Amino acid sequence: MIKRYGNSPKPGQNYVLRPGAYAILPRDGQLLLTYQGEPHHEFQLPGGGIDPGESPIQALHREVFEETGWRIAKPMRVGVFRRFVYMPEYGINAEKICHIYLARPVRPHGPPSEAGHEAVWMNPRDAVQEIANDGDAAFIAGLID
Repeated sequence: MIKRYGNSPKPGQNYVLRPGAYAILPRDGQLLLTYQGEPHHEFQLPGGGIDPGESPIQALHREVFEETGWRIAKPMRVGVFRRFVYMPEYGINAEKICHIYLARPVRPHGPPSEAGHEAVWMNPRDAVQEIANDGDAAFIAGLID
C-alpha cells in the first residue's frame, strides 16, 4: 500500500491518475529546490509528471532541468507516496503518484526553461518547513535525520 499525504479523496469525485518523478538534490549542505511562482507560489522538490512513453528516470532528468536549469546524476529511488489534489494549471483533480529520488546536482546549464520557476538553494531543515507538500517534507526529513 502506498502512503497518502494531504487531503483524502472526495467521495464521488473522479481523479485522473498522474504519476510523477521528483528529486531530492543535496549539494554542499544545501538542497536544490524550485520555487513555483504561478499558480501556487510555493517551494517544491523539482520534478513533475511522467509523459506517455517516458520512463520515470527520463521524466526526472527532463523535469529537473526544466524547473532548475541543472543536470543531475546517479538518481536512486527512495520511495513513493500519493496525494489527491486539484491542479488548476490543468483543470483536473489528480491522484498524484509521486516517485521520489535522491540524485546529485552536477552543474547548471542556465536558468529554468519552465515559466514561473526559479532554482533555489536551501538548508535541508529549512526546506522541511518551507516545502509545500507534506509528502516531500517527510522524505526530506527522513534523509536528514
